[in-house]
Amino acid sequence: MGKNFDDAAGKGKEAFGKLSGDSGEEAEGKADQAKAGAKEKAEQAKKKAEEAADNVTEKARDAFKKR
Repeated sequence: MGKNFDDAAGKGKEAFGKLSGDSGEEAEGKADQAKAGAKEKAEQAKKKAEEAADNVTEKARDAFKKR
C-alpha cells in the first residue's frame, strides 16, 4: 500500500492506542508512521540517484560528441 495510507493507518492506530490505553497499539501505530517516513525517504533517494546517473550519462555523451 502507499506511504500515505501507511502513515494515516499508523496515526489511526496510535490514536486508538492512546484512547484505549493500549500502549502496544500506540507503539505499533508510531512504528507504521516511521515505516511510511522511511519509504518516502527511500523514494526520494532513489529519485536523486536516478537523476545523478542521468546527468553523468548526459555529460559522457556530450564529451564524446565533442571529439
